[in-house]
Amino acid sequence: MSIKKRLIISNIAMIVVPVAAFFLIDIFLGIGVFGLNSPNPNQSDLQNFMKWRFGGLLLVLAVTNGLLTYIVSKSLIQPVQQLNKAAREISQGNLDHPVRKTGNDELGELSETFERMRVQLKKAEELQKQYEDNRKELIASISHDLKTPMTSIQGYVKGLLDGVANTPEKTARYLQTIGQKTSDLDALIDELFLYSKLDLDREPFHFENVDLHAYFSDYIEERRFDLNKGEISFEADADENYVVMADREKLKRVISNIVENALKYTDCSDPDIRIQLLEQGDAVAVQIRDNGSGIEEDALPHIFDSFFRTDSSRNSNTGGSGLGLAIAKRIIEGHGGTIEAESQPNAGTTIRFTLKKL
Repeated sequence: MSIKKRLIISNIAMIVVPVAAFFLIDIFLGIGVFGLNSPNPNQSDLQNFMKWRFGGLLLVLAVTNGLLTYIVSKSLIQPVQQLNKAAREISQGNLDHPVRKTGNDELGELSETFERMRVQLKKAEELQKQYEDNRKELIASISHDLKTPMTSIQGYVKGLLDGVANTPEKTARYLQTIGQKTSDLDALIDELFLYSKLDLDREPFHFENVDLHAYFSDYIEERRFDLNKGEISFEADADENYVVMADREKLKRVISNIVENALKYTDCSDPDIRIQLLEQGDAVAVQIRDNGSGIEEDALPHIFDSFFRTDSSRNSNTGGSGLGLAIAKRIIEGHGGTIEAESQPNAGTTIRFTLKKL
């Protein structure tokens, strides 16, 4: 019952109950004073009757007003006190204190609103904590990956300055290594810059109509010369429409990151990478499958996270920054598509992403 209805009923009861009780008092007092004593009341009986009648009326008014006030105020004050306690707990940072619904009135609705607010604040606090943890992990990862090539460069430069490279061959090897480490460092910084711009939605996309069938045919021809061994193949139904709206350069970045990642973790001597186009409703699915070592089940959900590598020691022997698939995910999401992975240890990995079809 709403507070408005409750107050209206209470006001009506404050009138009806005393009137009804007053009539009952009149009847019982009349019987008691006049019916039992004498059919002809004297002045003293009338005075007693009026006295008891007035006293009874005051008693009824006091009891009725007191009871109704107590009942109504209790139904209002108790929920307000609970809300006040909940608000105090929330203001002190305790978001684990639940706000229980007190009834079906306006205060009950207010309690539900407070509870929804508490739940949202708790989720926001947990999300903020997660962001903070991710930020710390990101800083640690960046520091690690930047320091590794810097340490190598410093070591080789010191070797040159100390005269350790005492032959032209050693000097050339040292300089070549320094040059390679510098290139790795430059590539890492470029990837960090691109990732940060994609993450902040500050990287512009230049969309145009792209026929994926022709696009991948050209890409495969380019990559054939990059593979010393192994095979990269392409499958698509020639009768299907694979025209999508995409940024050509960024799409190439996605495909290259996925293919490079596949080659990096392919242990066998003959890598086999298969690219397939599939029609999927109003989208085109691009499926890239390899015959590599696969990914453990517990690591699979994290492969699109920034700086994630399947080797927990962050061994850089396989190369890369750990940002390749994270960048691919941001680019595909920027196209309004989705990206996912399937893998089993020693059975290869399949990366599948979608692009909206025109």
